[in-house]
Amino acid sequence: MERELVGVLGVAAMIVLMFLRIPVAVALLAVGWIGVAVLRSDRAADAVLKSDPFSMVLNFDLTTIPSFMLMGYITYAAGFTRELYDTARIWFARTAGGLAAASTLGCAAFAAVSGSSLATAAAMGKIAVPEMLRRGYDKGLATGVVAASGTLGSLIPPSVLMILYAVFTEQSIAVLFIAGIVPGVLSAGIYIAMVLTRARLDPSLAPGMAEPTSWGEKLSSLKGTWAILILFVLVMGGIMAGFFTAMEAGAIGAAGAFLIALLAGRLTLERLRSAFLDTLRQTASIFAIIFGALVFTRFMALSGLGQYLAELAASVSDHATPVILALSVIYIILGTFMGPIEIMLITLPIITPVMDGYGVSLVWFGIIMIKYLEIGLITPPLGFNVFVISSVVGREVPITTIFRGVLWFLAMDVLTLGLLIAFPAITLFLPDAYVAWTSYLRTEDIGALEAVGRWLSGG
Repeated sequence: MERELVGVLGVAAMIVLMFLRIPVAVALLAVGWIGVAVLRSDRAADAVLKSDPFSMVLNFDLTTIPSFMLMGYITYAAGFTRELYDTARIWFARTAGGLAAASTLGCAAFAAVSGSSLATAAAMGKIAVPEMLRRGYDKGLATGVVAASGTLGSLIPPSVLMILYAVFTEQSIAVLFIAGIVPGVLSAGIYIAMVLTRARLDPSLAPGMAEPTSWGEKLSSLKGTWAILILFVLVMGGIMAGFFTAMEAGAIGAAGAFLIALLAGRLTLERLRSAFLDTLRQTASIFAIIFGALVFTRFMALSGLGQYLAELAASVSDHATPVILALSVIYIILGTFMGPIEIMLITLPIITPVMDGYGVSLVWFGIIMIKYLEIGLITPPLGFNVFVISSVVGREVPITTIFRGVLWFLAMDVLTLGLLIAFPAITLFLPDAYVAWTSYLRTEDIGALEAVGRWLSGG
């Protein structure tokens, strides 16, 4: 049997196991081990199982995952998320659709300290959806805007998906983070523009508040944004200025969130315990999937399926654009029945050689892939974020209504994705500037060291 065929059968087996609801980590591990055993031997499969997961644990880049997640959970436990939403609500209150716009802004800001789409949707869903329903908002819009805006947790840095992508494709986490800033802001801006336009055309969808808000109230509300703003500037500003690495930024961000919450008198032992437990649960789940993905990745490498597909794609088209458009359809379909981490770790060993073959920037494609995964989070019938919001609102809003509400946001996601594919500079101009800046800093540091060396040697 040709090794590429064994790879295809392995991918098919993975899809079948997903439909049978086998835990993803177990499915990845089982298919990967059997695949290596078929292509090599049982002893080789055992060797991969013993060595690869443990060698990955020694990759310190992965420490950024629990660090950034802890930062987000502490921020939420301390109540800073609620204050952030309240600030946005006060500023947009009298505008038709203002609460929905405030919800998007709140999700975007919380995404800047959480790193998780599901956590963002869950946190903002508990705060924003009841407020919009109480104000007479259309139920589909009230739930759909938070379900869709929650996906910004994957695109706006820091992002768990970006960390995993960077580790598995050997890219810089810092560069991926910086590449996500403009696409994340663009996505949020397009959501807000669509919501405000719809509300202006049909005020019954999203009525504005009748009571006026003074400039004094608006300015006073800004004090509720200081904690999130400090953390974002500390983490992303420190990375972009070259003061510390992304790995160090995770630790600094978590420590910063702890100190800010402590000094603000917001951190009780119970809240801290809750933040740590939530971080441990999420981290354990992610690392279990990573272990299985490593064995599956080794199987894919041995099968040569990725290289075969790269050669096949090159024979079909000299340009990457048709392949990327085809991948758009494939990823959106996968998103209807699989979670984003699972999709990424299963497909990366297959897709990365194809992108390499076309000379596509893996930083740019990483942002495109995350946008694909965002769309999958709100695409029926699975739509993880939709089910998160459904669990928050209970029977008050049928899940069919929530899916109806996200359709407009899906259309906006397709628009954003088209812009990012058509104009790669939207994604790449900031990371390119960052790389140039850090190269300049290294040159200056080397020059200073050489000058010190000459002085010490009497030259």
